[in-house]
Amino acid sequence: MNKKRTIIISNRLPIRIEREDNELKFIPSEGGLATGLGSIYQNGNNIWIGWPGIIPRDEHEAQIISDRLAEWNLVPVFLTEKEIEEYYEGFSNEILWPVFHYRPSYAHYKTKYWLAYQKVNEKFCAATIAQDIKTKDKIWIHDYQLMLLPQLIRNIYSDLTIGYFQHIPFPNDEVFRNIPWRDQLLNGLLGADLIAFHTFNDTQHFLNSCAHILGLNIKNSCLHADGRTIFIEVFPMGIDYEKFSSLANNAAVRERAKEIKDYYADQKIILTIDRLDYSKGILERLEAFESLLKEYPELIGKVVLYMLVVPSRDKVSQYQLLLNEINRYVGHINATYGTNEWTPIAYFYNSYPIEEIAALYVAADICLVTSIRDGMNLVCKEYIACKEETEGVLILSELAGASKELMEAIQINPNSIDQIREAIHRAIHMSSVEKRIRMKSSIDIVRKFNIRHWVRLFFNRLREIKVYQKQEIARRININTKEAILNNYDNASRRLFFLDYDGTLIGFQKDAEVASPTLALYNLLEMLKKDPKNEIVIISGRPHHVLEEWFGNLNYYLVAEHGTWTNYPSYVWTYTAELSTRWKIPVKHIMTKYSSTTPGAFIEEKTYSIAWHYRRAQTGLGTLRAQELEERLRYLIQHHGLQLIMGEKVIEVKNSELNKGKAAREIVSDYKPDFIFVIGDDTTDEDMFTELTLDAVTIKVGNNKSAAKYYVDTQIDAVKLLEYFADKSKDEKHENIKAIISN
Repeated sequence: MNKKRTIIISNRLPIRIEREDNELKFIPSEGGLATGLGSIYQNGNNIWIGWPGIIPRDEHEAQIISDRLAEWNLVPVFLTEKEIEEYYEGFSNEILWPVFHYRPSYAHYKTKYWLAYQKVNEKFCAATIAQDIKTKDKIWIHDYQLMLLPQLIRNIYSDLTIGYFQHIPFPNDEVFRNIPWRDQLLNGLLGADLIAFHTFNDTQHFLNSCAHILGLNIKNSCLHADGRTIFIEVFPMGIDYEKFSSLANNAAVRERAKEIKDYYADQKIILTIDRLDYSKGILERLEAFESLLKEYPELIGKVVLYMLVVPSRDKVSQYQLLLNEINRYVGHINATYGTNEWTPIAYFYNSYPIEEIAALYVAADICLVTSIRDGMNLVCKEYIACKEETEGVLILSELAGASKELMEAIQINPNSIDQIREAIHRAIHMSSVEKRIRMKSSIDIVRKFNIRHWVRLFFNRLREIKVYQKQEIARRININTKEAILNNYDNASRRLFFLDYDGTLIGFQKDAEVASPTLALYNLLEMLKKDPKNEIVIISGRPHHVLEEWFGNLNYYLVAEHGTWTNYPSYVWTYTAELSTRWKIPVKHIMTKYSSTTPGAFIEEKTYSIAWHYRRAQTGLGTLRAQELEERLRYLIQHHGLQLIMGEKVIEVKNSELNKGKAAREIVSDYKPDFIFVIGDDTTDEDMFTELTLDAVTIKVGNNKSAAKYYVDTQIDAVKLLEYFADKSKDEKHENIKAIISN
């Protein structure tokens, strides 16, 4: 019997392959992700799928690479030169990267890039399928190069456990909207069960994009799509703390750190380490350093900016321009301020081994991170892990994800040259006591929230989510529950159907006035009613004259305005009670004020309720005003015996003595059915589910928390369920009711 597996999928495998003298060298990655996930993919039959970073010369070499990688539980996805150019360098790094880092003007929206991105994501999907996936396996997909992959896999394995983590920022919805294929990217991610980001802001940007672009509803940082609840959560990534701490205490590393300190004797070492990228704020940093030398000339000869830039994406034009500008600016500063004895900037465009990096961390007096936008930034955490025994100060951009955790760093706006300059000056003159206090707090955080802690939290949450989803599925109407309900239905001789209208019988419309019954709905209800054992009650918040206009001549029982009016049992409309309406004056006054400041919002007044609709308002503005209105109305509720109902794009205030549940219970008590079917979609229907829960089949439209026993995903599913019962009724040919409707 196959054990359950964890399958990690990322653009790159945690290994580098190089050719030397016609031989292949396999060099394991020392990156944080590879370290953190090493304990997973290297165990048992777990695997890691990704591009090996090399294009095989022929099939034979491809097989050699595959066989060798299999020894490390790695599965290669080979890409062609064209795919690398258009999928990776093109779509991933000339569209997604600049947009996600708030540089949309750098993006090139070429259709050929999009087609390549689709093709390569499909290629990764095929490679995954080839691993003989089982339902009990777990998939963890990493980063923006594979945003379509969760849904591609979900289309084939509907019950699979799929997690996705985004390592770069997610932009706000107005920036993300620039991408022509934004809908497909969002829907691709929604194939996952858990979508995680480094920061809370990123989760909110993603949720807002789903709400404003796809029109999905957000509920407690969750989304509901394709019958599943998808969780959007925050998991800030850590580093391998023990690894860097041990390196900092290694004798060879400490000796190398001493050499660096001696070389820059009597100088404060300001260390920066970045990959070549416009998101890292390298030019801003250089400008700030020049400003420091201008404003504080006494520091000339006493500080050095040790700047290590790691080569990256040299073929992308924007990076070539950046590299040229860095070279020019460094040359300018060194030529202007340097002397025969002192060079202001020690600049290296190179990759260093991790031991040299650790030595630089130990030696550096200041670590400067000036990212204009960064998902996390692990350099600052690595620096902290190496400072248990030596003093240091971290200056950190507030636009890097790590700034949300490392509150004791000196935080700066990376676009403010003045702030960067003054932060450096402050760090240079900071007392030893303050340095130790700040660093100790940061060390505690980085040590606790390390890479293994990050992995453990993610998988624990993924397991919890699958348990929740299984419980969710148990409430979802399926073929088995339908047959069980049908069995009770067949054995009953006196059946009563309570049907909500808006959001249940008819789809939600921006304009409530156009949400009138369709011919298909009339035919469905008539089919259901043709069975003499069935009786229909349409129970709605709509005014009674509207229900009368739509259904008054069809012999259905009607309940309007949440129970204020009813035509049961004689088909003649009657009040259910005489209640005070004096409360309407202050409530309407408040609602009118909010309508006047919210374009698209309007008020609907009924006999014993007033509703404030914002379905036509701009999504974010309508929600904001609704929250404000809710707060304003709450104090009135207590004094007037009212109920505040938060519905679908509507806030309604009504007499608490009236509700659908009481109206339904009164009808049931008199009619005495032996089969009760109740279906509705919003808060007002919960009263029915509660009142009739022991006796009835209660069904919620939408998977929100509910007192209903079951749920269906959408309004369309609700209609299909009613069609199911209509089809199971006696097969009597019903007359065409077009003539009735036209009367």
